[in-house]
Amino acid sequence: MTVNIRMFQPEDAPRLSAIVQRCLREVNSRDYPNHIIDKMCAHFTAERFVELSGSRRIYVAEEGRVVGTVSRDGNKVYTMFIDPDLAGRGIGRQLMQHIEAQAAHDGYDFMETGASITAHGFYLKLGYTDVRESETEFGLNYILRKPLRPTGPQRG
Repeated sequence: MTVNIRMFQPEDAPRLSAIVQRCLREVNSRDYPNHIIDKMCAHFTAERFVELSGSRRIYVAEEGRVVGTVSRDGNKVYTMFIDPDLAGRGIGRQLMQHIEAQAAHDGYDFMETGASITAHGFYLKLGYTDVRESETEFGLNYILRKPLRPTGPQRG
């Protein structure tokens, strides 16, 4: 399944919030207690997406409608979520390839992310390796990195 990837627009915020909250409640809830899921859902509001768009590059995947999102700040990956009905169809991989290529073009030689317990295996399959574990307000996180081949002036 090939999707169109484009920059976030403020009108995407309600749909992205709905996708994230659905993922958290239907998928991440297998790995985290309800009080953490509630806290995460309260964090990922439509207003929060609009706010984050001022400091991160937020991308959306579309296939007739918005079906997923990922954001980056430099070489840091944030907020990767796909509509649970479309999980396993390569949308997340396409979003990651898109932002990795952009980061390489911007001169970065690695990508880094903080992955939930739920997403840890996804990043490992994409070639990320564990750097360390981190305890956050949302519970256990894995910090992972993946080397890139910079195509622009190197930043490191």
